Amino acid sequence: MALLKEHDAVAPVVSAHTASRPAPHQREVIDIFVRLSRLLGQPRSLGEIYGLLFISPQPLAMDDLTERLELSKGSASQGLKFLRNLGAVRAIEVPGDRRVHYEAVAELRSLAGRFLREKIEPHLGQGEERLDRVEQLLDGLPAEQREHAGRRITMLRSWSRNSRRVLPLVVKVLGE
Repeated sequence: MALLKEHDAVAPVVSAHTASRPAPHQREVIDIFVRLSRLLGQPRSLGEIYGLLFISPQPLAMDDLTERLELSKGSASQGLKFLRNLGAVRAIEVPGDRRVHYEAVAELRSLAGRFLREKIEPHLGQGEERLDRVEQLLDGLPAEQREHAGRRITMLRSWSRNSRRVLPLVVKVLGE
């Protein structure tokens, strides 16, 4: 069994050969992240991967994740890539083991700020362009429908402007 020094403590690393299904407490934590992942419109596998890494006492290699969560290698690979790009997991070298291991980044402020900056902010700008296109489509509507839709589009523009003003402040407060 390989060993990892972390904060001057030595923790055993679970190898692919000794990996097992998550314990009941781990399943519960994984389920919390699966629900959050789905709430954010992300695949179940993202929540499973992050949840297991979050509750795991040691970093896990991709093959440990695939075995314990019963995921395909492709799903695990894509999930890890997404989570790494988001800053939610980081790669860890384990002495004596050539595989790359991963651990969850548990700093919520950093995760939330990065998610807002990278996943939400880009959509706000695109929303204005889309509202412009929708507004052009209103010309062919009867007057009553055009007025109602026009008021709703005005409301959406207001929401978009307010979001674009507030989001940078929220990101700044989160320390990103």
